[in-house]
Amino acid sequence: MTDLSSLLVAGVPFLFIVFGLVEFVKKLGLSGKWLILVSMLIGMILGMAYQVSISGLPATFAARFGVTCFGLAIGLTASGIYDFLSKRFPTTEPKG
Repeated sequence: MTDLSSLLVAGVPFLFIVFGLVEFVKKLGLSGKWLILVSMLIGMILGMAYQVSISGLPATFAARFGVTCFGLAIGLTASGIYDFLSKRFPTTEPKG
């Protein structure tokens, strides 16, 4: 299992990639609680894909469980941080 504290993909912190994708979805019109769900799903899918890219397709239940737990950890971290930041730093609409 990969250590979450040092998770980098090509030198970029993994959560930055998730946050960037969530911001992209936000610009497409999604808002509110849906963004938290999207951040969870994006984090989970990318976390699982990252684990598979490192270790290959899991052949045993234990390996599949490990990949799933890693994806959940990334997804929960991403959605938790996104929710925390969105409450502390709400976006404001530009005056135009």
